[in-house]
Amino acid sequence: MEISVELTFSPLQDGYEPQIIRFIKALRNSGLTVLENPMSTQIYGDYARVMEVLNREIHTSLEGVEQGVFYLKMVKTDRSAYEPHF
Repeated sequence: MEISVELTFSPLQDGYEPQIIRFIKALRNSGLTVLENPMSTQIYGDYARVMEVLNREIHTSLEGVEQGVFYLKMVKTDRSAYEPHF
């Protein structure tokens, strides 16, 4: 089953940028399709593989901060090729 996940990592502390950069670089190196913009990161691929990567990287990210929030949306389909039709 293919999925699309949009997420935002928000460490609740000063000096948060290194943790966000580490997280995004880990996603890039996962072999999954990863798209980024200034507001969020999107990950596309097989459900089991995406969740395996997210489980590991979210855990590592939360261990690296005193407090942090992840906002996550998921849809059951690969929307990586979406292009607006209007």
